[in-house]
Amino acid sequence: MTADELARSYIAKAGVRAEMLDFLAQRGAWSDVVQVAQESVELALKAMLRHVGVDPPKWHDVGSVLLEQSHLFAADVQERLPELARISKRLRKDRELAFYGDIDFIPTREYGPPEGRAAMEEARIVLDVARRVVA
Repeated sequence: MTADELARSYIAKAGVRAEMLDFLAQRGAWSDVVQVAQESVELALKAMLRHVGVDPPKWHDVGSVLLEQSHLFAADVQERLPELARISKRLRKDRELAFYGDIDFIPTREYGPPEGRAAMEEARIVLDVARRVVA
């Protein structure tokens, strides 16, 4: 398997997760929306890195790596990288709380439509850019 094949595989996986967001939102599973949106963003950004020849690290927020490697991307994509890195960082912060919660943080109570819809929109922004990069 080549790096481009793996990148396209990541994009496909990110796309499936993005499709799952509507299903979860229709059921009011907003904490799950946030978690799955983060997974979609992570896969999309790692696809972008693989496409330009960078082996992405095995952690969830690769926004800083994208910024460090910005010179490998076309100018129009470089302009979007700070936004994508910001989205990745924000969703990474919510990932574990949305999934596991904490003794004083019940995910199904703490996440609602505003958080879920924002995560959905951000995941779609990242996936749109990543799909254009990994064409």
